[in-house]
Amino acid sequence: MIFWETLRLALRALVRNKMRSFLTMLGVIIGVAAVIAMVAIGEGAQKRVEEAFASLGSNVVIVLPGSVTTSGARGGSSSAWTLSWEDLDAIRNEVPEVRAASPQARSTQQVMGESGNWGTSVFGVSPEYFEVRNWTMQYGRVFTHAEMEAGAKVAVVGQTVVEKLYGAGVDITGTTLRIRNVPFEIVGVMSRKGQSAMGQDYDDALIIPATTYVQRVSGSTSRKALPGNIMVGATSQEATTRVERQIKALLRDRHRLIPSQEDDFFVRNLSEMASAQQEGTKTMTALLAAVALVSLLIGGIGIMNIMLVSVTERTREIGIRMAVGGKPHHILSQFLVESLTLSSLGGLVGVVLGVVAADQLSTSFGWPLLLRLDVILLALAFSALVGVVFGMYPARKASRMDPIEALRFE
Repeated sequence: MIFWETLRLALRALVRNKMRSFLTMLGVIIGVAAVIAMVAIGEGAQKRVEEAFASLGSNVVIVLPGSVTTSGARGGSSSAWTLSWEDLDAIRNEVPEVRAASPQARSTQQVMGESGNWGTSVFGVSPEYFEVRNWTMQYGRVFTHAEMEAGAKVAVVGQTVVEKLYGAGVDITGTTLRIRNVPFEIVGVMSRKGQSAMGQDYDDALIIPATTYVQRVSGSTSRKALPGNIMVGATSQEATTRVERQIKALLRDRHRLIPSQEDDFFVRNLSEMASAQQEGTKTMTALLAAVALVSLLIGGIGIMNIMLVSVTERTREIGIRMAVGGKPHHILSQFLVESLTLSSLGGLVGVVLGVVAADQLSTSFGWPLLLRLDVILLALAFSALVGVVFGMYPARKASRMDPIEALRFE
């Protein structure tokens, strides 16, 4: 009996009981669909995490000011200005694997345009800030070091500010915006960055030189204290841990802290945070995929159960086939092909449903849809393997029947 003839007989037997065959495949369909959908969603979540941290910049270490204690009450991070401009220069010059470093001060201000106003985040930074964050200009340029030193009233703006004041896609370089009634010339419009994982709009920002920020926005009278924090870009992801360690040692030495004293600053390694997030996402994806595989195994048990019922129902048919010359391996292959056909068809339907489910979920969550061909092929192969493994026992049972006893079966 050739394979195609066996397959034809198997399909005819399955079509004879359409509803039972569909219900048997249902476990495999759900299992395969769940595996594909869960892995696709997990990959999409991981990609979203990568994009969120990439928006902050590459290989970023953030140095935050320390806390202050008043009447026994300890303030939180950045409640004291414990960083100085000299600290910033030391980080730039004395830590070899730092490619760029910039101050970052921030406050919310009302910005006045020619035809309206908008409340946005105003940042005071140095030109290195755009290098640390990998932020390019769509129109115009970044302010220069000379403008930084002179405290020039120049600014670059994000896309959201442009849209709210002038409309989407408008080049507003050369125009003037006012902050606290102080006019600032717009020298650049930044390319779009998007949102953070927490929903913060990076493009809703206006960025000015840090020296100008101190003089015109924060109103600070201190020439030494650095407002805000320091954003540091390491030369590579592998270097971020070393940079973090070297910055801590450098600042402790500069601040003359003895070993028993706590740091009066905080250092955050965003690369480590991103890696931890990605590992957590991978673990969750693996867990969900494992649960889906359990569902697939349960579907295999359902196939074995139905095949055993089928063997019992077709005992006389088996006896007749053996009586007219059918060999045990013919009977074995017939029932094995039926089981394999059930699981394979279920796997194919599961792939289609899994892709549809993944697309719907990714749209709902706002995550990218990332389908992995290797996972789809593995799910199909596993569903076929389930059909072979769980169909083997019923097939062997059918092939070992005594033809005389089978013919006498009622």
